[in-house]
Amino acid sequence: MLTGTIPSTIAGLANLLFLDLSQNQLGGVIPPEIGNLTYLTHLWVSYNNLNASLPSTLWDLHQLSLLDLSHNYFNDHLISQGIGSLKSLEYFYAQNNTLIGPIPSSIFHLTNLIELNLASNKFSRSILIPHIGQNLVYLNLSSNMLTGPIPFTLFDIVYVNNLYKQVKIDLSHNSFNGQLPITLDLSYAPSVSMDISYNKLIGTFPNFLIALGKANLSYNFLQGMVSDQFLNKFDISVVMGNNKVCGNHPQLHPCHSHSHNQMLKILLPSLSLFLLCFACSILAHHRMTKKNTTGHEKKSDHEHGNIFSIWDYNGKIAYEDIIEATEDFHIKYCIGTGGYGSVYRAVLPSGKVVALKKLHTHEAQQTTLFNSFQKEVEMLKEIRHKNIVKLHGYCLHNRCMFLIYQYMERGSLFLALSNDSEAEELDWNKRLSIIIRVAHALAYIHHHCIKPIIHRDVTTSNILLDSKLEAFLSDFGIARLLELESSYHTTVGGTCGYIAPELAYTTVVTEKCDVYSFGVVALEIIMGKHPGELLNSLWSKSVPPIAIKDLLDSRLRSPLITAGAAQNIVLTLTLAFACLHPNPKTRPTMHHVTEKFSTRKTHLEEFPFNEISIQKLLR
Repeated sequence: MLTGTIPSTIAGLANLLFLDLSQNQLGGVIPPEIGNLTYLTHLWVSYNNLNASLPSTLWDLHQLSLLDLSHNYFNDHLISQGIGSLKSLEYFYAQNNTLIGPIPSSIFHLTNLIELNLASNKFSRSILIPHIGQNLVYLNLSSNMLTGPIPFTLFDIVYVNNLYKQVKIDLSHNSFNGQLPITLDLSYAPSVSMDISYNKLIGTFPNFLIALGKANLSYNFLQGMVSDQFLNKFDISVVMGNNKVCGNHPQLHPCHSHSHNQMLKILLPSLSLFLLCFACSILAHHRMTKKNTTGHEKKSDHEHGNIFSIWDYNGKIAYEDIIEATEDFHIKYCIGTGGYGSVYRAVLPSGKVVALKKLHTHEAQQTTLFNSFQKEVEMLKEIRHKNIVKLHGYCLHNRCMFLIYQYMERGSLFLALSNDSEAEELDWNKRLSIIIRVAHALAYIHHHCIKPIIHRDVTTSNILLDSKLEAFLSDFGIARLLELESSYHTTVGGTCGYIAPELAYTTVVTEKCDVYSFGVVALEIIMGKHPGELLNSLWSKSVPPIAIKDLLDSRLRSPLITAGAAQNIVLTLTLAFACLHPNPKTRPTMHHVTEKFSTRKTHLEEFPFNEISIQKLLR
């Protein structure tokens, strides 16, 4: 494995055609002398620690057919005239960096381009796609911060690529807004896959996408009817998260009631306005009083509707519904208690089960916390990730405030690990899946939100499991919220045993504090219990001579009997130990952790599993 930097003397290899430096630990920058390799057709530098700007001479390599910059730390703009000069480029990979700015439209003028992957960067603004080249079969712009409408020219890919090409388009996890076309005469394209989930698209549901082989429109703001043909072809999951769509499926609103509700939304304001004017003409001397009263009532005079249309849902009605469902927050509905509130299970009149995080009364009655709560809700509304517990809504009331969350049937990971039968149900593959899901959730809030978020309390108690034992990160932001405008806002939040060691001498909380907590959680999942004193001896001069096989939860069978489990445990422990480094600057980012999980590659593959010790993983 190569370390250090790429030497400038590489320019002496003037006749080089292929250069593969991938899968090493090279750092620093790509030297500008790279531009002297004018015959180069293939360049791989992926999976290194290269950073800073891309040299302008890189765009002088006009013979390049393949350029792979992925999985590094490049933080530059893509220069429009630079990338546009690579006319021979067929494969361009720059995913999983921190590239910024707009995506230059010149990249779509590269007519030979076959695959383009710019996922998991920090590209922003809208994109302009003048036309789609007839050779393009793979376009991945997911997990950026792109905004604006999705260019209609993108759908030309269905026309310019014939039925026999496998075409994949992924624009998910951005902030695309605006409307999709209501209808489009698409050719039958069973080999085309399009993912536009987790955006902010509005307008009528585009049933014409049934022409595609695969489509995912989940977690947008689309509305209207989803056709029976669409529902018969695709799984219901591809439309979930669009709270205003309707259709003939148990998990969707029936269209007739949806239409009725829409009619009420149209008629009731007009009727209210008429009555208001009539009242004002009779009681002129009470005009201002009536205006104020009516203005107040507009906030609370809605009919009982589906509580999952929650962002314009009425606080007073929500409060009354929840009071009935929980018998005024009776203790028999309480399923957990924390420092700032209690969690209740509530069955709504529709039969839907939700979890309610109710803030303690003395917290709810503070004006500053009331205002902060509203700001926090705005932040939580923007967080939409498949590994984070979904926030359905909130209630503001003069006596209490609560959040309404997706209900997790199996409770917390901490309780599951504490129960022998449930712990045995969490086999090695399930445990490794939980760790990876939590890693992706943290990477999302650290690196892919418009405003990065620090969880501050990553513990097994705040990882919840659904009926399929899939993991969801929960309860982030509230503790931070409650400290923001108080006199003790510099105090350390979090749970003892998971707090990063640097917080003993500083109150500056960074994302590396979450990274440390993740390391503790990963170890706890592998060991089946909190690592305790082991945390103090890691990275010390006297690392205990412990074989990793002796760290494993003894309630489970050996991972050697499950294909791939032992290797994945070695990788997980290696990453966990790196996350637990006492120097926060030395810890990896969660972005880096998720990428290592993706490669599933360790430096100890040649060693027998039972002979690997902690010391070897720390090297």
